[in-house]
Amino acid sequence: MYSEETDGIEVVVEPTYLADQSAPADDHYFWAYTVRIVNQGETTVQLISRHWKITDATGRVQEVRGAGVVGEQPVLRPGASFQYTSGCPLSTTSGFMVGSYEMEGEGGRLFSVAIPAFPLDIPDMPRILN
Repeated sequence: MYSEETDGIEVVVEPTYLADQSAPADDHYFWAYTVRIVNQGETTVQLISRHWKITDATGRVQEVRGAGVVGEQPVLRPGASFQYTSGCPLSTTSGFMVGSYEMEGEGGRLFSVAIPAFPLDIPDMPRILN
């Protein structure tokens, strides 16, 4: 698991390679990732939007921006958490993701919360270091 905390908001990510949804002969590899967002602060916040940078093994970067996550803009009171699972296809056998959430705090204050970088790797695949 990969974890990062910003302004009292903890983001924990766990990626999983999905062999049954991948087709290596067609250069199609698929990962799921589960994200848990925990409000460890003292005020209520709402997740407004997301921004992802997805990098494949060739260094190609794809950016994804959008409102909320999985169709929701959850409100997190102090001590509350929200968890969701989403997916990421790649045309290479590995890559990584990193990003941020835009949150709105009390009084309309907008702030960015870091999503930790995490690898998209196939388990037990030999690594080649250049």
